[in-house]
Amino acid sequence: MFKAFKIPVILNVLLSLCIIDGQKPSIGGQPSAVGGQKNTNAKRPNVIIIMADDLDSRQLSCYGGQNLKTTHIDALAKEGLKFHNLFTSEAMCVPTRASLFTGLYPVRHGSFQNHKPVYDHLKSVGHYLGDLGYRVGLTGKDHVTKPKSVFPFDIVAGFEPNCVAPTDEYGLDDIRKYITGSDKPYCLFVMSINPHAPWTVGDTTEFDAAKLKLPANWVDTPVTRRQFAKYLAEVRRLDDQVGEIRALLKETGQDKNTILIFLGEQGAQFPGAKWNLYDTGQQSSMLVRWPGKVKPSTETHALVQYEDITPTLIDIAGGKPVAGLDGRSFLPVISGKNKEARNYAYGIHNNIPEGDPYPIRSIRDHRYKLILNLASDKPYYNRFMMDRNRKDRNTVWFSWVDDTADANAKKITDRFEHRPAVEFYDTEKDPFELKNLAADPQHAQRIATLRTELEAWMKQQGDEGASIDRVYR
Repeated sequence: MFKAFKIPVILNVLLSLCIIDGQKPSIGGQPSAVGGQKNTNAKRPNVIIIMADDLDSRQLSCYGGQNLKTTHIDALAKEGLKFHNLFTSEAMCVPTRASLFTGLYPVRHGSFQNHKPVYDHLKSVGHYLGDLGYRVGLTGKDHVTKPKSVFPFDIVAGFEPNCVAPTDEYGLDDIRKYITGSDKPYCLFVMSINPHAPWTVGDTTEFDAAKLKLPANWVDTPVTRRQFAKYLAEVRRLDDQVGEIRALLKETGQDKNTILIFLGEQGAQFPGAKWNLYDTGQQSSMLVRWPGKVKPSTETHALVQYEDITPTLIDIAGGKPVAGLDGRSFLPVISGKNKEARNYAYGIHNNIPEGDPYPIRSIRDHRYKLILNLASDKPYYNRFMMDRNRKDRNTVWFSWVDDTADANAKKITDRFEHRPAVEFYDTEKDPFELKNLAADPQHAQRIATLRTELEAWMKQQGDEGASIDRVYR
């Protein structure tokens, strides 16, 4: 039993956990721990969230991509709201999904390294929406569904759960049964494994590798172009899946009362994207189609993070804010009442178990990005892209290292392996973050301000920095 003198201390801790981005919770009428329910007389909407796997969102034609026309994803953009500034806090699959489901940043949910499990005392979107009368299901990639006590999803057959499977055969029958099998509203996560490596599905004959437009931070080699064509074939496969889900909603008559959300996850498994804190890794895509609520063909530059999605779903379902979550609802942005959602987006990278320890932290506002490399005295190394023992498995990276024809090859590979302690970028002028402005006195005050904000966030999160990037038993 707690003693009376401990109560103020406990309250202070709970309040401190709610202070994110410089905003404090209201003292009067604290939200309940599970989220109470507002007055919801109207029929509440269903929600389907389609999530990609390792998607370079810049390849989507509705986001400016020039290598393929993503017809069905583009249709969502035409019918709804397009977000330009959604960021994952940690550019790898398990932490991103744990943040999506829990509304917490990685250090607080525990999955701050890839495949590190979340803490088993947590609650997630399954609890929060379940308490509000929703069925919460998931089909497809299931990396973050354990323990069941934390992630009480209805697991629905249909999509491939293994992201490295050589095929991604799927069917819609069980999904159809789930979305039509009850009068209770549902929130269904459709988790595709495309376009996650090994890029073995899809029709590559659509693409002429020699004519592909490569990202500006890549080395142009024949191997890179060949692998990129395989990657784009899986983006096409993803786009087709989005089309089939849209058709299913229309076929079952649920398209009018179902919010359809598309999410891009984090960047692709190419050097400089996934497993890094550059925008090509952190920046994602989000499209929201909500008939009667969201104006078609609208766009927003509001800053949001994956941690904000569960609080938004709670808000949509009629629940009150949940105390202690890191994320915040951006429903006012969706409804057009607000243009902004937060001041900063934060980033964390811990490299174990995917390579040598290489902790990184970042913060960005709408334009500027600060990156702190906490182990800059060592070279960056990732075993999936740069395996020293299996060069045959890492053909793209080693084709860059061995390239002698491209004058920029050595500059690009050196930049990737050997990083300064501080990086600072103007992402408006330099979207691929190739010109480090950290030493420019013109930006000294801006860098100092962002660093202060970043360090305050780390302290609030309980993030000790470099020391947490270690092997856990």
